[in-house]
Amino acid sequence: MNIKSLIATIVVGLLIVLGMNSLYTVSELERAVLLEFGRVIQHDVPPGLHLKKPFINTVRKFDARVLTLDAPAERFLTLEKKAVIVDSFAKWRVFDVQKYYTSTSGDEFRASQLLKQRVNTGLRNQISKRSMHEVVSGERDLLMAELTRELDIIARDELGIEIIDVRVKRIDLPTDVSQSVYDRMNTERQIEAAEHRAKGQELALGIIADADRQAVVIEANAYRHAEETRGEGDATAAAIYAKAYSEDPEFYQFYRSMNAYKKTFSNKSDILLIDPRSDFFTYLNNSSGIKK
Repeated sequence: MNIKSLIATIVVGLLIVLGMNSLYTVSELERAVLLEFGRVIQHDVPPGLHLKKPFINTVRKFDARVLTLDAPAERFLTLEKKAVIVDSFAKWRVFDVQKYYTSTSGDEFRASQLLKQRVNTGLRNQISKRSMHEVVSGERDLLMAELTRELDIIARDELGIEIIDVRVKRIDLPTDVSQSVYDRMNTERQIEAAEHRAKGQELALGIIADADRQAVVIEANAYRHAEETRGEGDATAAAIYAKAYSEDPEFYQFYRSMNAYKKTFSNKSDILLIDPRSDFFTYLNNSSGIKK
């Protein structure tokens, strides 16, 4: 190989190297910044094929997808100074590429550590303003919403990161307080159960008293109706008797005497002591009923 061929080969090689260092691509899943001697000269480079100054400009690319920060469980104190162990996670992504690069040097691990500190601080502040009941069940959704909103403002301003969501996976009680919390909850449930029983007994007594009153009223109305019916029957019978007596007094007297004999002598073992000359035996002594 002669000198000219060698020089030509070297020139072509340099051109290829220069060409390779002059082109770069950014995918849709990436965010990128263009640097010149470490200084940002173009932030948030759009996806596609781009040119840069070889050996002068450098490109830093970052993951633009939603990432997960799985924070370790931490111990926090509630408003009553009771400890809880909270296991949480956060969803985040790069929002401001230039600020993200300047604050974290584009290191995802460093960004996760800084974000983890802010998540723990936010959880500590939110939990310290709430009681144990509110943290465990009552206001957990509100707590997460407020924490996500506050952390998003801080992370955007300090780290160039957008907080998508912050969630609590589980909340545990330390062993030294779990038994006391259980006892207190058990006592509260017993008090609530006793209140429900008392209200039930009060309602039952009211129902029983109302039923007794209605029974007395119904019995009184039935007795009144029966007495009225009986009185009307007696009046009707008396009218019939009076009418029959007025039409044939002698027959009526004979009929009554026969009924009296029937009822009096219905039981053969009965003993009756009476004067044979009394009016009771009028029709036995004389079929005409006329005294002699």
